[in-house]
Amino acid sequence: MTKKFHLGWFMNFIPPEWDSEWASPDVRNWANGDFYVDMARSMERACFDFMMIEDTVMVADAYGGTMEGALKNSIFAPKHDPVPLAVKVAANTTHLGVVATMSTSFYPPYLLARTCSTVDSIAEGRFGWNIVSSAEDRAAQNFGLEGLPEHDERYNVAEEYFDVVNQLWDSWEPDAVVMDRDTNTFADYRKVRTIDFDGKYFKSRGPLNTVPSPQHRPAFLQAGASPRGRAFAAGAADAIVAVGTGTAGMKEYRDDIRARAEAAGRDPDHIKLLFCVSPTIAATEAEARAEVERLTSSAVYIEKTLVSISANTEIDFKQFDLDKPLPEGLTTNGERGSLEHFMRGDGTPGPKTLRQLAIDWAKTGVEFVGTAEQVAQQMGEAMEEIGGDGFLIMKPGWDLNRKYIHSITDGLVPELQRLGLTRTEYTKSTLRETLREF
Repeated sequence: MTKKFHLGWFMNFIPPEWDSEWASPDVRNWANGDFYVDMARSMERACFDFMMIEDTVMVADAYGGTMEGALKNSIFAPKHDPVPLAVKVAANTTHLGVVATMSTSFYPPYLLARTCSTVDSIAEGRFGWNIVSSAEDRAAQNFGLEGLPEHDERYNVAEEYFDVVNQLWDSWEPDAVVMDRDTNTFADYRKVRTIDFDGKYFKSRGPLNTVPSPQHRPAFLQAGASPRGRAFAAGAADAIVAVGTGTAGMKEYRDDIRARAEAAGRDPDHIKLLFCVSPTIAATEAEARAEVERLTSSAVYIEKTLVSISANTEIDFKQFDLDKPLPEGLTTNGERGSLEHFMRGDGTPGPKTLRQLAIDWAKTGVEFVGTAEQVAQQMGEAMEEIGGDGFLIMKPGWDLNRKYIHSITDGLVPELQRLGLTRTEYTKSTLRETLREF
């Protein structure tokens, strides 16, 4: 195992774990963002590439047809806007990248392009945009819409949206700002132009009224699991949020994305696939397995998992018997990749009960359980089999505490570094450069 891999963390701006003995004493003040600033500093000490802040803009009511499951369990609500938190994290770190989720369904392109440019300047080139088209009709109804377009049509909209914002970021040439005191000229008007975009879905005159940021445009993250989503991600993303069932499934996904990228004229090495995992670290393997069993055997944990997947897919999983297999033929206009991954379970043959699927979902597709030394070895071997490019630590926000954070940043990562598998220092100044370092 000689090839380094990347590390990120998939998280949410929601209350961290508040209902267990490991809850932080300051949990009631979670909304000020300080808990996540502390988390970011721990991640930076461990030389993570970035923190990615997921987002949705609704209070879900798919589970049982009411908002009770979401609000009682703090699943999907409350959830605060990721952009101000990204600014706060960037202002309190030096090297760590920070990625905010913003939807092409709800942000006007000009507003998003301007916001990204501003935040990337504040972050000195360490900002990323997680590109989503949103998947929930309940979110659309908060913006005056009846519902979202069909799944693949949302990607058609997203592709044109991506074109608009990139043209807006290009509306200023890199050397447009001259600040020439002799001619009393701040910016050369000949190097700032309108874009006069007039497409099927969007229209924008331009130019942006922000100066080019250090990266010129943010680093792009995307999670494309469906065929349409994979095509978009292969053409646009600098890094992909990926899930998989076992290392074989992860390798298949990575090989497919790289082939699509090459066919689109991109260098496949410029796209980093980071697979979501939830390692469990303890002093002994037995203690780590006992921790997994404690979590997944809890009725509260199962309910929280089902509330979460119901919100993602807008399918009411409360209607099904926990101890029977799900009916065949479930479909969604929501997150199809999430539904497919959930229905697959851990990939072992034979029908699974809904309870077992919920337990498998909590393990995010591949199991890393044991001591820090064992899990580091397991991750290295898995990444060698997959071929690259890294892992995204993913712990449900309602299950996140400082103990878990430190088990990763101060337990697992030092072992990964000792094996030469992750970086021990930052050598690049921007997030895009950090992602392309190896």
